[in-house]
Amino acid sequence: MLRSFTEKLGQTTIRGIEELGYAFALFFESMYWMLLGYRRQQTVKLPPVFAQMMHIGIQALPIVTILSFTIGMMLAIQGIATLRTFGAESQVVLGIALSVTREFSPLIIGILVAGRSGSALAARIGTMQIAQEIDALRVIGISPVRYLVAPAMLAMLIMLPTLTFFADLVGLLGGGVYSAFDLGMSLQAYADRTIEVLKVSDITQGLWKSLVFAVIITLVSFVNGFSVTAGAEGVGKATTRSVVLSITYIVIADMVFTYFLTH
Repeated sequence: MLRSFTEKLGQTTIRGIEELGYAFALFFESMYWMLLGYRRQQTVKLPPVFAQMMHIGIQALPIVTILSFTIGMMLAIQGIATLRTFGAESQVVLGIALSVTREFSPLIIGILVAGRSGSALAARIGTMQIAQEIDALRVIGISPVRYLVAPAMLAMLIMLPTLTFFADLVGLLGGGVYSAFDLGMSLQAYADRTIEVLKVSDITQGLWKSLVFAVIITLVSFVNGFSVTAGAEGVGKATTRSVVLSITYIVIADMVFTYFLTH
């Protein structure tokens, strides 16, 4: 029993290290093609980047709007109910502003994109792997990383901070709407107070997190997609694993970021 457990633990550890190394290799190679591909006359093409940006960002705006507005209202509801105990419900603006910009916007956007776009990337690459389309690209001299990974990485790096900033605005609006309803505070007064208490560093903290989340989602999706070997069932497992791992790593990275940026 102990020997079997030790063997499984060792095999899992080795697979984890191999996947980590592969992820780093994909990251640096995709950065190479994005920044230095022109030296080999093999730049990252813009149409695939725009297509990924459309899927990742523009098409996600309705659900981002609904989630962000709802979270802003939820924070206002909980904050006012809690602070009313101490007669300090007017301070809810500070709590909403910091919570939305520092934590909830980047976290919710990261989880949403991981479940929506990360899963689609893993399924697409897994299907291509089964159909031997990845091998066909290598045979005709096209780097799969330049053709597939780099455009998705660039689109993620552009759209996640953009979506996060949009979510900041919508989330703050949601908090303002409920505050106006419950506290009788005008939206103008709410906006003035928000601008007063927010610092640029509060917003950039969330944007930096979103860049890290973009890299995590892209790498996890492609590592799982490229590792598919068992037909349609393998695609399903890779897609599920991609989403679960992406969300797990995002939450862990958020915790680490929060610790170091608040100390």
